[in-house]
Amino acid sequence: MNHSSFIKPGILGHPSALFVLFFTEMWERFSFYGMRVLLINFLTYPLISDNPGWQWSPQKAAALYGTYAMLLYITPIAGGIIADRFTGYRAAVIIGALIMTLGHAAMAAETEVMLYVGLGLLVIGTGFFKPNITSIVSDIYLDKPEKKDGAYTIFYMGINAGAFFGMMLCGYLAERIGWRFGFGLAGIFMLLGTLQFWLSKPLFDSTNSAVSNQNINQKSSTQQSTDSIKNTENNTEKNPYSKFDKLMVVICVAIGLAYAFYDPIYYIADINLFPFAWLGIQGQYLVVLLGLAIFAYLIISRLSRMPIIERNRIIAVIIFAFFTVFFWMSFEQGASSLVIFARDSVDRTITGQAQFIFNLVNAAITIIPLVIVSWVLLLLIKQTFKQILFSNISLILCFGIVWLLVIWMLKREFQTDESEITVAWFSILNSLFIIMFASLFSKWWDSKHNPSAPAKYALGLIIMAIGFGCLAYGAYGIEAGIKVSMIWLILAYLFHTLGELCISPVGLSYVSKLVSPRIISFMFGMWFLAIAIGNKLAAVLGGEIDNITQQYSLSVFFLIFTIVPLVAGILIYLLKPLLNKLMHGVK
Repeated sequence: MNHSSFIKPGILGHPSALFVLFFTEMWERFSFYGMRVLLINFLTYPLISDNPGWQWSPQKAAALYGTYAMLLYITPIAGGIIADRFTGYRAAVIIGALIMTLGHAAMAAETEVMLYVGLGLLVIGTGFFKPNITSIVSDIYLDKPEKKDGAYTIFYMGINAGAFFGMMLCGYLAERIGWRFGFGLAGIFMLLGTLQFWLSKPLFDSTNSAVSNQNINQKSSTQQSTDSIKNTENNTEKNPYSKFDKLMVVICVAIGLAYAFYDPIYYIADINLFPFAWLGIQGQYLVVLLGLAIFAYLIISRLSRMPIIERNRIIAVIIFAFFTVFFWMSFEQGASSLVIFARDSVDRTITGQAQFIFNLVNAAITIIPLVIVSWVLLLLIKQTFKQILFSNISLILCFGIVWLLVIWMLKREFQTDESEITVAWFSILNSLFIIMFASLFSKWWDSKHNPSAPAKYALGLIIMAIGFGCLAYGAYGIEAGIKVSMIWLILAYLFHTLGELCISPVGLSYVSKLVSPRIISFMFGMWFLAIAIGNKLAAVLGGEIDNITQQYSLSVFFLIFTIVPLVAGILIYLLKPLLNKLMHGVK
């Protein structure tokens, strides 16, 4: 096959297959974020109400969500390995999507057992889906790496478009009509997204496609990945894992999983997995300290056998990973405490002229992105109508449903005399601000003023702190029953998004640049572990919002997330000379 024939411009200078993946990822993110924005709200909503929830405490709900979020960043490691060695990328994506569809269907049942089953299926399905669809994007541009950045930018927009519409529509249906309708809609789009990807197989199999079936449809792998595996194997021989090392890895994994499940088992089932203490330290914390000690041993033992430059670069990655925990611990409050804050403590009621202006703005920010994405769909249909007819029909059905729901939602809101903005609406602000500002940040990173990695981290953490500072200030001095102006929450999401855009370009990019093949898999795993720990801590701390508010104040709760990332940002900036030295010229 001629690879270049596939890469020739099809849609916006990119092959049609990229946009099939764009829409597949869009509908998966629609489902994922549509469910995510509902979960904490549903679990903590009062039993006695027009739309009854389960009235769990925030602590109990966050314990369950934290474990779910943590596992979402761990299972893709296993999913990538399975696809490489057994199923191939495309089959793994379809398997993952089908499992996630079953997960959404289970959650729509609104029973406790099916909730756990649904979340478990979503974790497993994400493990198959997430790493492998991005691998297909990478393989499409195997011989055209200079076009890969643009491709991933388009793909990233698909992620945010899906998140935007998923949170808006699933959240609206759930809060205005009933929870099962929101959960059910997420499942419907997961199913239709899976169907359109499965039916697009002729596009990937055609002679115009230079993406080798060996990579996407079968087991691994291109010459590039094969060479990488060989290099990794050869280099590992110079720095081998001993049997003791492997045993420590197994123990670390076991401790990590035990910690992940401790909170929900304790708060929901009232079972203490670690019913012991030592020197006043509770069992779960002793186990965590043991796991960290073992993990530190593994890192130090590997580093001690490496050349000085390689060792220094890995130390730099470890420092970045450490600060990554603090970023995600704060940023992911958007899935827990900020949902509860928006529901219970923000004045969301609008009337008269304010309501009319809000409805106009809401209509604009909904319809304009939908028109743009629909235009991309029309370009794809024009390019591939006959080749993947039924896949395109599935996409048309998806967009038809979205347009009907959007028109129904906007009409309903314009006809209401008094309205209360949905809790889910505030969550869409992150995706909206990313769509608005991502291109500006991209130009900044491409300019001569591109900051160093430590400076980006410092900016991201400090800007994040400013967002929580807005909330702490807005909530300062308010008494029980008095609600905060929504402007403070909107500003918080704005600053959180700007902080995310500072840190998101660093992450995995610097792992790949700084780490040699001999330890790359281990370090990628460590990086995802740092994100997983950040997500878990975010939920654990977010679940304390009621306890901290009752003991101190709501302002104090947000002040914690102001001070911690602020101090972390200042600290990593002060470490800039050391980090630049450790990176040995890597930019």
